[in-house]
Amino acid sequence: MAVRAVNGGSLFRSAASPPLLTFGCRFRQFSSLPFRRNSELGLRFPIFCCGNQFLGYGGGLSRSVHSLVDCVMEELTAWRSRRRIRATVKLTTSGELLEDKLVNQEIEKGLLLEFKKDSDRVLLGVAQRPDGKKNWMVYDQNGVTSSIKPQQITYIVPGVENFDHAEISKFLQKAQENLDPTLLEIAWVELLEKNASVTAEELAEMIFGSSEPLESYCAHLLLSKDEVYFTVLATKGSRTIYGPRPTGQVEELLHKKLAKDASEKELQDFVQLLVSAKAKAALAKPSKSSWMVDEKIQYKIESLEAYAIDACKSDEQRKTAGMVILKAMGLTKTASSALSLLINIGYFPVHVNLDLLKLNILTDHSDEIIAAAQSLLSDSSDSDEMNREDLTHLKVYAIDVDEADELDDALSATKLQDGRMKIWIHVADPTRYVEPGSMVDREALRRGTSVFLPTGTYPMFPEKLAMEGMSLKQGELCNAVSVSVILHSDGSATELLHLNLEEEAELKILSEAAALRLKWRRQQGAIDTSTLEARIKVVNPEDLEPSINLYVENQADPAMRLVSEMMILCGEVVATFGSCNNIPLPYRGQPQSNIDVSAYSHLPEGPVRSSAIVRIMRAAEIDFRKPIRHGVLGLPGYVQFTSPIRRYLDLLAHYQVKAFLRAESPPFSAGQLEGMASIVNMQVRVVRKLSASSLRYWIIEFLRRQPREKKFRALILRFIKDRIAALLLVGLQASAWVSIGSQVGDEVEVQVEEAHPRDDVLYLKEVLRN
Repeated sequence: MAVRAVNGGSLFRSAASPPLLTFGCRFRQFSSLPFRRNSELGLRFPIFCCGNQFLGYGGGLSRSVHSLVDCVMEELTAWRSRRRIRATVKLTTSGELLEDKLVNQEIEKGLLLEFKKDSDRVLLGVAQRPDGKKNWMVYDQNGVTSSIKPQQITYIVPGVENFDHAEISKFLQKAQENLDPTLLEIAWVELLEKNASVTAEELAEMIFGSSEPLESYCAHLLLSKDEVYFTVLATKGSRTIYGPRPTGQVEELLHKKLAKDASEKELQDFVQLLVSAKAKAALAKPSKSSWMVDEKIQYKIESLEAYAIDACKSDEQRKTAGMVILKAMGLTKTASSALSLLINIGYFPVHVNLDLLKLNILTDHSDEIIAAAQSLLSDSSDSDEMNREDLTHLKVYAIDVDEADELDDALSATKLQDGRMKIWIHVADPTRYVEPGSMVDREALRRGTSVFLPTGTYPMFPEKLAMEGMSLKQGELCNAVSVSVILHSDGSATELLHLNLEEEAELKILSEAAALRLKWRRQQGAIDTSTLEARIKVVNPEDLEPSINLYVENQADPAMRLVSEMMILCGEVVATFGSCNNIPLPYRGQPQSNIDVSAYSHLPEGPVRSSAIVRIMRAAEIDFRKPIRHGVLGLPGYVQFTSPIRRYLDLLAHYQVKAFLRAESPPFSAGQLEGMASIVNMQVRVVRKLSASSLRYWIIEFLRRQPREKKFRALILRFIKDRIAALLLVGLQASAWVSIGSQVGDEVEVQVEEAHPRDDVLYLKEVLRN
């Protein structure tokens, strides 16, 4: 293609040219223009310039889409009037029948074909032989022979006979090297003016001056991949006819392409960030906060996070994570892939608690709540000061077996002259600081409960308020609500309720009282559900190998019995007190009419029997007007009262009882209590699920780290099917095949075969005795 020079200042527009917005353009003289040489085709192509900007495909480097199109139009107007084309090209105008061009070539051995392998791949191959009546066996560019249907063929390269399949890769490489999408702009202007359609071969003649196999295939690739200038007018088999799009449509598509190109560049930069972060050592990886500096990067990272925990807020967010980012990284579009990626770049720690994120558990308190809590701490006034009783003469014992840092309750005991025992149960008094309906109270209601996990505690109240203000503290004067109980010789109770009481008595008296109470409750039909529970503390949970401290707690242990019996006693006393004084409270009950304890008497006491009974127990119930029987505890009524710093329903009970002791009306009616309890119980169920899954994760992680040869003793709770038994191992229920002869209640030795905490997988194998 020969091109004559045009003076740099000349501007031309053909009267027949399509209307475009006019922009001031200047052209360098063609004699000084850089030329792109195509060594394979023996051609040189001029690079058109607008100002000093290169006019690339889609105007990516041009000043605007309008100036790009306008420059091309102006230059082509002058160029067409002077051009000399080596080959004569016949253009099909609108008056010509498209069918004349849609003549299919018969498939023969040795033809070079382009065909669809699947929805995502188009391959080049050589026809080998027929396969049945219509199909053909094709040897493709990857060296694979397969059978294809005629409708899979997208293009037959013209002018090829007996193509050597060994040359396919070389042919493809040459074609890719010679693709120049900017040439489509030239052809588009020419064809648009003449309102003409074009085939790949005709386009090859126009832009390359030849319709030889390589040039025709290059033209086909340009047309088939083009999304801006040309559209498909008709297709028949492997033959396709294209037509130029209208100017307005091209301008719109150019705008879209520019946006798409910018988006792809943005994605490429983000992918590079991910790749770079993955390659860095653990301590050198970017901090989590560094991914939040740029708004667009933050959106992509948060999309990945939402995808990992199956919490995408929109289809767009799901598409961004799965179809865009994970695909660009060469990863499968799964939540586990997103999780692994986030861990590998250091955004998530290795042992990230996914349930904590999925369940949307509140972990931190807002600045506003913390400020409100600090204000409460600064106020030294006590509205109950005149009603409080000084119990500093009592000796107080605190046996805290929970995970919380704050102390909710403590005990005192003494013997009266007639030999009866007097028990004091001292409960922290958070209502000294918090009033119903206040900002801090509403936040506690929203949370419903403190969250205790192996990796940390997320308190219901701001930590400083809970620890420094509300909690009972050794050696300090503390406000409390104390329950004073005189036990009869049979273990039944006579209650007294006081404000601000502490404890006094010997532990021996408390122990005797606990034993007496347990005996009495069993006589009332109480069901023992004590078992073995695992307790785990994880130190530095964000480390690759955090320290795990595990111990198993026996609920039947005397110290555990002492505490639990005193808490149960307090709950009974508060329920009786509330009933006698018509106070609306969250009275708990649990039916047991469906439990025949004697049916389980053949099972060993402890975890085995407890596990069997718990599986058939009915759910607890709550009445807000009067006590209901708690059959499992063997009590006529029961109110949870001893953990107001960590359980909101306990706090509600404190509000109600404190108001009565002040001779005021209770702040909440039974109906109001019921409404609030429904909110709290919903959140409590979520937290229980989280606590259980977190505990199980870390027990399995603990077992995963143990030496493969280490043996553990496990208790057979029941048989699931045949010889597959449910086992209790370090406080965790698992299953394994056990040998013939083993019975429920027996201990067996097991080894850990596999342990994968992230997948909740634990495989145990019995160690057979010789």
